[in-house]
Amino acid sequence: MQNIRPFHLAFPVTSLAKARSFYGDLLQCPEGRSSEHWVDFDLYGHQIVAHLAPEEAGHRSTSQVDGDAVPVRHFGVVLPMPEWQALAERLRAAGTQFVIEPHVRFQGEVGEQATMFFLDPCGNALEFKAFNDLSQLFAK
Repeated sequence: MQNIRPFHLAFPVTSLAKARSFYGDLLQCPEGRSSEHWVDFDLYGHQIVAHLAPEEAGHRSTSQVDGDAVPVRHFGVVLPMPEWQALAERLRAAGTQFVIEPHVRFQGEVGEQATMFFLDPCGNALEFKAFNDLSQLFAK
């Protein structure tokens, strides 16, 4: 794969305190700069910014993917399989309610991947996935 550059993603939250607890404590994202209206987090080397905008937060639509109702608006990270498994275990131990339970999608097909979906406390959907063979990330 080519050299990956950090992405920047801004997203709405209903509460900066809830965002700090979820992204900072549960997902273990170091906090960067902040104000009374937003806070930066380091999500595996990527800059995500929680903006206080309660009317914008939450997922509303789904799309069918391999038999699952996937939240259309979501974000996350592709992790190495051991990190993905450790995160799934940490989320389960914390009592996280999954929108889509951790499982393997497209089993035995091109693009086989482990995936899980869950919501932050502001209703934003996240997907974390992993591949045994990362070259399958964009395979057709």
